[in-house]
Amino acid sequence: MRRSEVLAEESIVCLQKALNHLREIWELIGIPEDQRLQRTEVVKKHIKEEGETTILQLEKDLRTQVELMRKQKKERKQELKLLQEQDQELCEILCMPRYDIDSASVPSLEELNQFRQHVTTLRETKASRREEFVSIKRQIILCMEELDHTPDTSFERDVVCEDEDAFCLSLENIATLQKLLRQLEMRKSQNEAVCEGLRAQIRELWDRLQIPEEEREAVATIMSGSKAKVRKALQLEVDRLEELKMQNMKKVIEAIRVELVQYWDQCFYSQEQRQAFAPFYAEDYTENLLQLHDAEIVQLKNYYEVHKELFEGVQKWEETWRLFLEFERKASDPNRFTNRGGNLLKEEKQRAKLQKMLPKLEEELKARIELWEQEHSKAFMVNGQKFMEYVAEQWEMHRLEKERAKQERQLKNKKQTETEMLYGSAPRTPSKRRGLAPNTPGKARKLNTTTMSNATANSSIRPIFGGTIYHSPVSRLPPSGSKPVAASTCSGKKTPHTGRHGANKENLELNGSILSARTFKGFQI
Repeated sequence: MRRSEVLAEESIVCLQKALNHLREIWELIGIPEDQRLQRTEVVKKHIKEEGETTILQLEKDLRTQVELMRKQKKERKQELKLLQEQDQELCEILCMPRYDIDSASVPSLEELNQFRQHVTTLRETKASRREEFVSIKRQIILCMEELDHTPDTSFERDVVCEDEDAFCLSLENIATLQKLLRQLEMRKSQNEAVCEGLRAQIRELWDRLQIPEEEREAVATIMSGSKAKVRKALQLEVDRLEELKMQNMKKVIEAIRVELVQYWDQCFYSQEQRQAFAPFYAEDYTENLLQLHDAEIVQLKNYYEVHKELFEGVQKWEETWRLFLEFERKASDPNRFTNRGGNLLKEEKQRAKLQKMLPKLEEELKARIELWEQEHSKAFMVNGQKFMEYVAEQWEMHRLEKERAKQERQLKNKKQTETEMLYGSAPRTPSKRRGLAPNTPGKARKLNTTTMSNATANSSIRPIFGGTIYHSPVSRLPPSGSKPVAASTCSGKKTPHTGRHGANKENLELNGSILSARTFKGFQI
């Protein structure tokens, strides 16, 4: 065989080895099948020496490709190692399993991309859980400080005392952390409720014992907050006041009785209901009596709170009713017409408004009470009777009172009329007039005497228009030496102003009465 043929065969063997090596590299780095075909086609072209490529150039190109692929392999392996390290760190913090990938083989581009996305997701999960952990930790520390609580478990110490970066952010730990926070918040709420209850006791005891304001201000610092030391101080104050209460038993019980009466009024208790609590009237001031009063006041407070809305509605009706009765009383007052400044018109408008408002309030209360009675299967009582019966009774009493007042007025007017017809009206006080001539005592005295004689002689005469005769005051006797007035009246001589006097008498009779102290032409009759 010739030397050239031997070289050709060696070249073919070398080329075959190179192709096999390329396939192994392609397989190792995970080049897809379509790309392998493309690369094989390129090698084929080089073998055919297209474009005047020599064997040496082909070998050079192949070596270049091999170097490029080795570089890609190294880079991918390095990235894979870095991603595995990050994955391990994140998985340890999050307590999650590591990403499953063959570290011995060279990863494909798609595998590396999926690994990168997984690591990014782990970072986001870590950031979210860490933010939640920091927030919960802060709240836990505040609750522990409020409760004066020292971490007493390994988990609590890990949360509060250890480095935040060393805490395992697993789902289990986050759930345990949330549970711990809920427990502490519940204890805090319970502590706040206890403190508020103690404060309520303190205020109640202050009021019952009538503690002065200066002494109350001395403990004002513990009347807010719910820390452990505040709770202890509140309990000490309650104990001190309870001891003081035992020393002032009678005073305390009497204070409770005042409060009981207030609640009885607010709950519209009847007299029978009030008397049913016999300890209210006991005078043996013992601890047992105090406990009975305390139990009764608690029961009354609860009863009032449950029915508060209804009681407030009844109270509103009561107030409106009282105001309505007040305006009704003013409307029937005969002196109301002496009103000044338009008050009479305002009162009448308000009375009409209240008269319209009352039926609306009654209808609303009736509907609410019926609903309440259906829910509780018992009657809603006000002053010992059903509310609507109570309302109807109030309206009936008001109607009867108006009828009674009307009958009294009619009877009074009837009696007054009969008295006037029998005895005449009471004389009115004479009023003075301006511009009257001065009276002449002698003439006035004589004229009065004449008038009295005429009035006496005609006492059976009644005024034309049914008026009443007002008798003049009894005239004085004439002075000694003067002639009797009757003689001048009976004589045939014409006395001065006789005609004028007759005219005046006629005018007086037409006006329905003979007025005394009335002046005509300078004469007083």
